[in-house]
Amino acid sequence: MTLAASRVLVTGSSGYVGRLLLDALAARALDGRLGAAIGADVRPPDAVPRGAQFIRHDVRETGLAAELRAHRITCVVHLASIVTPGKGSTRAFEYAVDVEGTERVLEACVAAGVQRLIVTSSGAAYGYHADNPPWLTEEHPVRGNEAFAYSWHKRLVEEMLARARVEHPALEQVILRVGTILGPSVNNQITALFEKPRLIAIRGSASPFVFICDADLVALLVRAVDAPVTGIFNVAGDGAMTIDDIARALGKPVLRLPAWLVRGALAILHPLGLSRYGPAQVDFLRYRPVLDNARLKAVFGFKPRLSSREAFEAWAASRKVR
Repeated sequence: MTLAASRVLVTGSSGYVGRLLLDALAARALDGRLGAAIGADVRPPDAVPRGAQFIRHDVRETGLAAELRAHRITCVVHLASIVTPGKGSTRAFEYAVDVEGTERVLEACVAAGVQRLIVTSSGAAYGYHADNPPWLTEEHPVRGNEAFAYSWHKRLVEEMLARARVEHPALEQVILRVGTILGPSVNNQITALFEKPRLIAIRGSASPFVFICDADLVALLVRAVDAPVTGIFNVAGDGAMTIDDIARALGKPVLRLPAWLVRGALAILHPLGLSRYGPAQVDFLRYRPVLDNARLKAVFGFKPRLSSREAFEAWAASRKVR
């Protein structure tokens, strides 16, 4: 099916990436390059872009299949997920959105005869492990850590999608294991680390990061709507940056601490509400999954415009964090 004939619904369309994607799809719908662009979320955006529509829907609930049929949706882009939990969030709530919500969306796509499902997974699905290879490819297993909710949930989602590929082969899947997204207004656990006066590092770990700029991710999602290939793809700009590379780019010092000390301190501070990070974040810094993007370029045919370093430098310049 061509892009012009595609009718796309985006879950999580009021989130950061969702808003950018809906804007891009709406522009294509306005000039006839896309059949329809529809956003869905629990809360409406500040403004629905011209060329798009919006429906209020909570992915934890049933009823999406009826909307998909009513709007004759051919492709669903599933973005709804809890990346940075808000105050008062619970693991049960995050599981309900991330895992059970994806299950509801998957069931709705099958019931409504949707042709293609695009899901933003994460490099976190590989897990944070001491034996992670220097560069992870799509052939490496997903081993998301149970101690780290987001990582564990992405693993469970990917296992669910793998079963669906066997049970429902008519539903095409594009699974994007995305690295750290950077853009002018991105705020998450990682950017918070970079904005501190000193960067925290675990002694003995290079803590490499891979980045993808928001514009590159949106361009990839648009292309995925009617790409001739399906499958699983790591999504990151070329190259990686160690914590020392990042510190030099920002002109900031690095404070290196032993893992046992950081873990012990967070175990005390987090329950008291004095730190947003818990003990699991030690391995989050220590054993970061580094994504090889060769398959994205060779098989999907997409080369991110910005490398990891260029995406980081653009973010740093936009936030004036040097």
